[in-house]
Amino acid sequence: MSTFTILLGGDLIRTPRLDRQVEGSRVIAADAGIGHARLLGLVPELWVGDFDSVPANLPDDLAAVPRRTFPAEKDKTDGELAIAAAFERGATSLVLAGAFGGKRADHAFLHLALGLRLAEAGTEVLLTSGAQEAVPLLHGTAGFDYADGTLFSVLGFSELAGLTVTGAKWPLNHVKVAFGSSLTISNEVKGRLGIALDHGRAMLLAHPYPLPES
Repeated sequence: MSTFTILLGGDLIRTPRLDRQVEGSRVIAADAGIGHARLLGLVPELWVGDFDSVPANLPDDLAAVPRRTFPAEKDKTDGELAIAAAFERGATSLVLAGAFGGKRADHAFLHLALGLRLAEAGTEVLLTSGAQEAVPLLHGTAGFDYADGTLFSVLGFSELAGLTVTGAKWPLNHVKVAFGSSLTISNEVKGRLGIALDHGRAMLLAHPYPLPES
């Protein structure tokens, strides 16, 4: 498996879990995502984008990263272009770091939808901000290694059928969930979390490192 970490422009905090997730991966930065390379102690092999939001005072090793420049007016985001570059280089697994938050809610939504599409096409995908992470839920059963008490939600991108959730404070057994329902929001891990889905499109969003309340 060839894992690539794509550094996107959303919020990111460094955690031991995130360090393990990106360890040994190849790295490509999308425009402002280069700033996360400094945070994580990584040097990308490629920097992709229109470079309209380059962080100031980059260290020499990051400023020297090879660039692939695109015009500001284009039909793909810098993040999608960085993902395409990873596939050109043989990626079979992706960590999308900085996939949430930031100034662009539309980009965050795109990353979730794109993560689902990539997973359905056979690519293993993790979306993360360090504090929270998302994993596409494919048809079948999947298990997760979150600690007891971890907050999680199942985000439905369509009507869901045959959804089963075990190892949770509020388990579900082969239920149907209407599109837009809040039934699967704000659950907690209690044991070994397992999720099974028969039909529909969904994403698990978990908070392994919740941010302190303001």
